[in-house]
Amino acid sequence: MTALLLDTTFLIDAERSGNHLDGVLADDDDVVIAAITVAELLVGVRLASGRRKSERGAFVEDVVSTLPVVAYDLAVAHDHSELLAVVRQEGRPRGAHDLIIAATARSSSRVVVTTDAAAFEGLPGVSVRSH
Repeated sequence: MTALLLDTTFLIDAERSGNHLDGVLADDDDVVIAAITVAELLVGVRLASGRRKSERGAFVEDVVSTLPVVAYDLAVAHDHSELLAVVRQEGRPRGAHDLIIAATARSSSRVVVTTDAAAFEGLPGVSVRSH
């Protein structure tokens, strides 16, 4: 069993391609998402219109009803602050939401599953699986 945290890019790619998550993940994987990922997915719903809005909304509902959501708690905040300090010291800024996802994965000892591995490369204590 592998403890995984799905990145927003992975979920958006799955939604756009029509791939079901079951086809990509093993049955025994322990899979969660970060709370910030829910916000990012909901932005996509709010910005869509017509049939696309209802399809995206249904996708987000399915994801949230299927996968546990890891909250931004004190442990995540500590890891987030460390990752923020590291990227600032290195002079390699990262996306704010990506760092929250990385901190969530790190604090819960999970591997980030993403289609944008570069967003997470080189972050201490963060493991990445690229899809």
